[in-house]
Amino acid sequence: MSKPNPNLKSGDFLSLVVLLLGALLVLLPLFVVFLTSFAPTAASPENLSKNNWSLANYRAAWQQGKFLLAFANSTLVAIAVTAFQIVTSALAGYALARLKFRGRQALLLVVLATLVIPFQLLVIPIFLVLKWGHLINTYWALILPTAVNGFGIFLLRQYFQTIPVELEEAAAIDGANRLQILWRVMLPLARPALVTLFLFTFIGEWNDLFKPLVFTTRPELRTVQLALAEFQEQFTNNWPLMMAAVAIATVPVMVLFLIGQRQFIQGIGTTGIKN
Repeated sequence: MSKPNPNLKSGDFLSLVVLLLGALLVLLPLFVVFLTSFAPTAASPENLSKNNWSLANYRAAWQQGKFLLAFANSTLVAIAVTAFQIVTSALAGYALARLKFRGRQALLLVVLATLVIPFQLLVIPIFLVLKWGHLINTYWALILPTAVNGFGIFLLRQYFQTIPVELEEAAAIDGANRLQILWRVMLPLARPALVTLFLFTFIGEWNDLFKPLVFTTRPELRTVQLALAEFQEQFTNNWPLMMAAVAIATVPVMVLFLIGQRQFIQGIGTTGIKN
């Protein structure tokens, strides 16, 4: 009978300690935010433990920040952009993974090159195009600039390469065309990658402040992050009210990530591993 390896146990213990410390560093700011949000209005962070907690800050922040309209706008924009990115990434990713045509590698390099270009550098030409199309101060100004994303194309391209080609060949023998193969064979098997792309895109759009700030001025198009920024300007010295507003803007994406975390981890872990 082999003896347990003490080095392995000590290594596991060290890894556990490092992970716990990392989790503590990540969760501590969130804990402070939620703790402060339940304190009485205008309470300072130093005397939180001496006060009675309540939900009054959440009610006041929701009403004064007019978050209902902002939630509706952010949800609409995030869902629309996510839908566009899933469709375009699936089509382009499948073409780059399976179709053989001249210039495929060069096109892939162009897609990868877009990942290193900051969106802020493109804001002027994008603004001019939107203005030419009379789309400034519309929902399309918040949707179209990020409707296609190089990261999504590359992610699905890499995941499609992990799926055996024999499955496509069997579907082709049964008479399926390329679109039917993509819809009925590839996309169901690429569910983890699709969930990963969905989470990345939805959370990114939900937290986006730049596009609403540059491309819109109408109050009825305010998103959650823009409403939160305006709310913080009005209540700079009221920490409990501000933290309640931050919690209101944060909770939906936290819940969404917790729901899809297993598929997210699977999609990240298996992308790029060829069978």
